[in-house]
Amino acid sequence: MTTPPAWLTEATYFGVLASIAAYALGVWLRRVTRCAWLNPLLVAVVLVIVVLKACHLPYATYNRSASLITYLLTPSTICLAVPLYQQLALLRRHKWAVVAGTLTGVLSSLCIIVLLSALLHLDHTSYVTFLPKSITTAIGIGVATELGGRVPIAVAVIILTGILGSIVAEKWLALLRITHPVARGIALGSSAHAIGTAKAMEMGAVEGSMSSLSIVVCGVCTVVLAPLFAAWL
Repeated sequence: MTTPPAWLTEATYFGVLASIAAYALGVWLRRVTRCAWLNPLLVAVVLVIVVLKACHLPYATYNRSASLITYLLTPSTICLAVPLYQQLALLRRHKWAVVAGTLTGVLSSLCIIVLLSALLHLDHTSYVTFLPKSITTAIGIGVATELGGRVPIAVAVIILTGILGSIVAEKWLALLRITHPVARGIALGSSAHAIGTAKAMEMGAVEGSMSSLSIVVCGVCTVVLAPLFAAWL
């Protein structure tokens, strides 16, 4: 097995710099090509994997040097409360729509996982790994751990769900003729969590704040309901 260069294994912030550079390149590619499938996060994931493979660098080493980004995950999620506070009056006016939309999103996500797991004959560990797929990573890690799932796979599934949701969101909402900003924000937050919320903020302030709220409500609902669904299979 080829040994990675010593300066890479000893570099304290290599993971942080590589991640930021890969994401910045993804943003540039998206801006230049205007291709929806060139999501900056997806591009960053692919580029980091290529770099790790090319340098023969173990994931554990990269993860250790990128721990600062992981540490900032929870605070950055909490910061989504700012646009929510700015739209508090709108939230009060549409509170029942928010409750109905988020509950529908959580239940449909969990039921689809149950159905597909039964059809594909997944073992229990794999099944519970997929249950938190539509909630933000900071909460999903805790849910997957509590249920006995495979945390690395759960994180990958959560990220992939968010990326796909943000990619298809605009065209899918247009196809279904969903134009109300509250409905669009709830749809994105309920299905694509924080990554979808970033897309919702591009659509508008109302969409962004409603999506931020959906992340919190969906996270809480999933924490409560996931153990119940975990007992089904």
